[in-house]
Amino acid sequence: MNILGPDELVFGVDDVEACCQYLTDYGLLPVNKNDNGGRFEGLDGTAIVIKHRDDDSLPAALPTGSMLRETVYGVADKMTLDAIETELSKDRNVSKDASGKLTTVDDSGFALGFQVSCRKPFEGKNEQVNSPGFEALRGPNQIGADTSYDIVPASLSHVVYFVPDGKKAESFYIDRLGFKVVDRFTQLGPFLRPAGTLDHHTLFLIETPPHMQGCEHFTFHLAGPNELLLAGKRFQDKGYESFWGPGRHIFGSNYFWYFNSPMGVHVEYDADMDLHDDSWTPREAMASADASQIFNFTLAANWMPGGDPH
Repeated sequence: MNILGPDELVFGVDDVEACCQYLTDYGLLPVNKNDNGGRFEGLDGTAIVIKHRDDDSLPAALPTGSMLRETVYGVADKMTLDAIETELSKDRNVSKDASGKLTTVDDSGFALGFQVSCRKPFEGKNEQVNSPGFEALRGPNQIGADTSYDIVPASLSHVVYFVPDGKKAESFYIDRLGFKVVDRFTQLGPFLRPAGTLDHHTLFLIETPPHMQGCEHFTFHLAGPNELLLAGKRFQDKGYESFWGPGRHIFGSNYFWYFNSPMGVHVEYDADMDLHDDSWTPREAMASADASQIFNFTLAANWMPGGDPH
């Protein structure tokens, strides 16, 4: 199954205005935004879609009331779409709309969509680092601490689910959709990669009690760690509450910074994720602070010599 990764996440929310403002401040590009919601895109066209929770077009909510109402995966071509329809129609209802998009539910009850991917080419930034003993990538008089440019997240990276039955959820994505385990936290769950990407993961499953079922977080890729730190600092300065980070994960190696959100989930910036192919041997570890991050910063207030460091 040549699934590339999530194209869009659809939320049904209580406060449409607050969620739309949040995603705009996060850096996504508003498309067709109005009082009823809107679409908020990264540079490649992947997106978060906001609607009011009572919108009739939304799939049914999970029993827990999770605001994530649908995860839409992008696939490489119509042949992949047809293969998914054939496979999943064996034991569940699969609907197809006029555009060819498929809709169904996974074995845990999460609403899923599949479509030929909306992803489009874009011109990204390549962060240039000068390392001693290596040819300079940023030459004389080229300033690295550039705060002048707008930061638009590049691409929807991954989504994390809380699931009541980890083995059942994992089996669906591996056996039915061709995802592969890249790494695993023993007592939590697997990091999963579909066949159409080398990204360390596009889905992470965490086993939790049934009353917690839903989405824990989603994230978009940024150009690199400098952009992540700058975007996170700007976001925090706008009054949004930091939840975890900035830091760098061990599994995936991605830099991270998580924030609270009005969508009932955490929202992350990430950068510099590992790539893996089918020759990779998955690692496994018990989840802990030491296993989840190689470092994690705590920001201090601005400081000047002679001033109050607190």
